[in-house]
Amino acid sequence: MRPVLSLEALKAKVGETVGTSDWILVDQERIDRFAETTGDHQFIHVNPELARQTPFGTTIAHGFLSLSLLAPMGYSAMPLIAGVKMGVNYGLNRVRFLAPVKSGSRIRGHFRLADVTERAKGVVQSTYHVTVEIEGEEKPALQAEWINLVYL
Repeated sequence: MRPVLSLEALKAKVGETVGTSDWILVDQERIDRFAETTGDHQFIHVNPELARQTPFGTTIAHGFLSLSLLAPMGYSAMPLIAGVKMGVNYGLNRVRFLAPVKSGSRIRGHFRLADVTERAKGVVQSTYHVTVEIEGEEKPALQAEWINLVYL
């Protein structure tokens, strides 16, 4: 269960890893659904026979699929601010795709709180450095600086 913190308690955690998400399976069905949704049907994602001939040996998830999974990862890992009415994704400052996520892999996110700023009365901006781990792999799938706004 996600912790609920006061704004002051959250600010005190700047610089700390504040959560690790649950594992998420990235199987071929999820990859195919993402390809259908986005129209990105590159063979490396959707054609297992051709993908076997690549250095990866199998299909891999779209980088943007892995990135889109930050949302459910965040739901299970990022602390909530007491009194929050809603939160929105404000954007990303930096994203790097470091290793392919092979079909059938599981990934999870590690969230380090980089900054908390009160933008206006009742509006809080939080910035997280996120590393997405691939189970059993040394190199992470991606790293991103993710910015969220919450309204109190």
